[in-house]
Amino acid sequence: MVLGMLPRRAFQTKGKAPADKGWIHTSVVVDSGIYAVVRHPMYLSFILLVISLILISQHWLSLIFSIPSVIYFYLSMGREEISSINKFGDDYINYKKRVPRMDLITGVIRLLRTRISK
Repeated sequence: MVLGMLPRRAFQTKGKAPADKGWIHTSVVVDSGIYAVVRHPMYLSFILLVISLILISQHWLSLIFSIPSVIYFYLSMGREEISSINKFGDDYINYKKRVPRMDLITGVIRLLRTRISK
């Protein structure tokens, strides 16, 4: 749940969305907070939620019905990246090189390395 809530705060504080639009309409690449760890924390939180529900229910039907959801969220990440590259250009491409798509462990390690080296 934390992964699902932190992006909103990061967008509200760093996203520079126009006053007449919502927090999701950022005008800059947000690369701080949770976005310094993974590029798609909301999609990752949805995937982890679905996997958690599969493990909690422990029923084969939940597995069958959940697989399409996980695939949908994963494919949506790719579409979101294309959209972000079109919107932000080189800033987003450089961001992609620094921050993993959804690997929390690698993201935390990279973040710690950059903070230690400073």
